[in-house]
Amino acid sequence: MHYGLSLGDWVVYTMWGVFAFMILDFAVAFARSFWSGSFDTTFLGYLKDILFYVVPLNLILSMTSIDPTHYTLIVLYFIGGASVIVKYAADIVKRFRVPQTD
Repeated sequence: MHYGLSLGDWVVYTMWGVFAFMILDFAVAFARSFWSGSFDTTFLGYLKDILFYVVPLNLILSMTSIDPTHYTLIVLYFIGGASVIVKYAADIVKRFRVPQTD
């Protein structure tokens, strides 16, 4: 019975997590700009993030066939995916912080 716990499934889940946090960050930024009446959210920053974060992860995955250890690049992929998720989680938390005024 297949429960979705194979290595290939975890690769897909990692990419889903990256895209989910990107979408969540965009939704939070859009909602906050909507309610403040500014509409400062553009797609250009998110397209840049796809180019800088998602494409290298896909490049790492495409090079796994030439990895002699068969696990080094996959581990690097998971570390990279987790770091992107942590980056977006920190950005989301930062959006909800109230600026300190002295």
